[in-house]
Amino acid sequence: MEILVTTSTPRFPFPPHISKTYRRCSMPQFLNCSRNTRESNGLSKAPISRELGSLDVDDDGKEERKRKDIWQLFEEAQQNIMYLNKQRLLAMEELGRVNNERNSLLQRIEQLEMQNQATARKDKLMISSELLLRIDALVLNGVIGSTEASDLRRLVIDSRVGLADDIHDIILMNDAEFLAELRRFSKTTKGNGFHIIHICTEMSPVVSVGSLAPYITGLSCALQRKGNLVEVILPKYACLNLDEVHGLREVEAEFYSYFNGQLHGNKIWTGVVYGIGVTFIEPVYYSSFFSHDKVYGYSNDFERFTYFSRASLDYLVKLGKRPDVLHVHNWQTSLVGPLFWDVFVNQGFESTRIVLTCQGFDSQSLEQPEKLALCGLDPSTLLRPDRLQDNNKSHLVNVLKGGVVYSNKVIIMSSVHTKGHIISALGHGLEPTLAIHKEKLVISPSGFDKMTWDPSRDNFLPQHYSADDMEGKLICKFALQRHLGLEEGASNILVGCIYIGMSEDFDKMKKLCWMASSKGVQFVFMRYGQIPGMTTSFENFQAEVRDKNVRFIDEYDEGLSHLIISGSDIMLCPSLDDHLLQVPLKAIKYGTAPIPVNFPDSRFRDFGNDSSKRSRFAQYINSTFGNMSLGQALDEIKNNPLEWNRRIKDGMKKDFSWESECAEVHISAYEVVKKL
Repeated sequence: MEILVTTSTPRFPFPPHISKTYRRCSMPQFLNCSRNTRESNGLSKAPISRELGSLDVDDDGKEERKRKDIWQLFEEAQQNIMYLNKQRLLAMEELGRVNNERNSLLQRIEQLEMQNQATARKDKLMISSELLLRIDALVLNGVIGSTEASDLRRLVIDSRVGLADDIHDIILMNDAEFLAELRRFSKTTKGNGFHIIHICTEMSPVVSVGSLAPYITGLSCALQRKGNLVEVILPKYACLNLDEVHGLREVEAEFYSYFNGQLHGNKIWTGVVYGIGVTFIEPVYYSSFFSHDKVYGYSNDFERFTYFSRASLDYLVKLGKRPDVLHVHNWQTSLVGPLFWDVFVNQGFESTRIVLTCQGFDSQSLEQPEKLALCGLDPSTLLRPDRLQDNNKSHLVNVLKGGVVYSNKVIIMSSVHTKGHIISALGHGLEPTLAIHKEKLVISPSGFDKMTWDPSRDNFLPQHYSADDMEGKLICKFALQRHLGLEEGASNILVGCIYIGMSEDFDKMKKLCWMASSKGVQFVFMRYGQIPGMTTSFENFQAEVRDKNVRFIDEYDEGLSHLIISGSDIMLCPSLDDHLLQVPLKAIKYGTAPIPVNFPDSRFRDFGNDSSKRSRFAQYINSTFGNMSLGQALDEIKNNPLEWNRRIKDGMKKDFSWESECAEVHISAYEVVKKL
């Protein structure tokens, strides 16, 4: 009996390393299974393969050859199986790569859709601001009067949320067509927001010196996104950064303002910054006031900013603007308060109220009383203890004190301190005044721009992440370590620090570096800005803590700052009350713990005794990282990683942006003053 045994052709082509012997053995072969011959259960002598030769059991040479051929077949079969397994793994890897690319593409599409929505919203706000600036130009050029201009502005303000598409086109029309179309446009949506005009000296990114600049831009954008209309008036400095000013143009007509007994001409420039309408006032006669290469620090700063404060009010009267709130800032525009109530309130501002924001009380401007007459104020009525007279030097007037006294609300920027602590310990001589006016004082935390600072859509990061998916944070850490030339590893704790530079902090940071770097902790320090007199201290600091685990970046880089905050496990913070860079707020959003350099220095740990009077940020930071030293944080990461990670993810889900508590505090203040 003969049985035909076949080997089917493989589904996959043979790999190149499989020998011809195996391929030939896939040919049909015959076996003889006769039970009644002397070759019972043996192989037939019939020729079935030249490679196997005769299978005569009595021929020892042929038997040996047979065994070798069979062993060779076995080895080649193993190689084939290994090859197929390798191909299977490669196919799985390719499938995984394709899936990752698909997910990345879907994520990118989602980001682009969000960006398009944000851009559309920004364009709508920008068009509203351009319409209002165009109305201003019509008033300055004498085309319309201030009363009609006020009505047209209210039309735009009330209709801005549901602004009809056809009104977008009229911005390109000439003055006559523009005015005709605007007059025909009927209100369809009644807006409930406030009209706020900031009179200030800084605004990011146009002119940035200190914490006022990001505050003005961040708060204005947040308020506008909540349905309010916000405008900004700035001096026309020679050092302006105009790259982000959309549609900058000079209004042809001049307007005049009062200073030193005379009326003086001013040029007006208008533009839009991040959807916010901005007006720049440029003095003609006193052109040197703002022609310097710096914003502050000149002997005539009082005269410069007094001129600007008076010119801003004269400009608003000329245009017939009737804002709900005039918002002034620090001592530089504090004289708007006395000017408003003593000179301007009866010129159409009966329903307008004054709000003052103080970034701090360390700069107040003490001047001779007679200088108040430059802007039209009466020194004899203001040199009084309940008005502008300084609390310690009674022969001088205190400009910031005047702002506090003459404002309806005073907003003090502090993310960690309570009102009581500020009044009693941080007034810099204004404590009696603050105590008298404590009912009008409001404490507001800072914020950050969540459109730019969000790890789930941050374009500076190699991979996005969130509290629900933290894989991207580890990739950011590896990328930062690789960029800095540090040893890569998830277990290597990385501490970042972005600082402005205070000499008293260097000694504390040196001790922290020596303590932690000896244990393998990695550090990266980035310096923000160049501070006169700090170069030597910084160089000494670098030399004394030089180590294989420590890196220094001498120049601030915006993109790298995102990578440092995202890739670090801990951000070492010279202050938790950081109004300029908002590092603690950003760190929490990016899953990085903000740890104070000055622990247990009471300057940054005093959050007050009454938790109900603290900001939400102060309550959070006080219960998590605010009372923790660097050493304690390192121990917590090592010994209690589950609790540490829970705390990190909990912080990432909180909102400390401008649109959260900061905007809420300001809107509440506006609501109160409008009822006065």
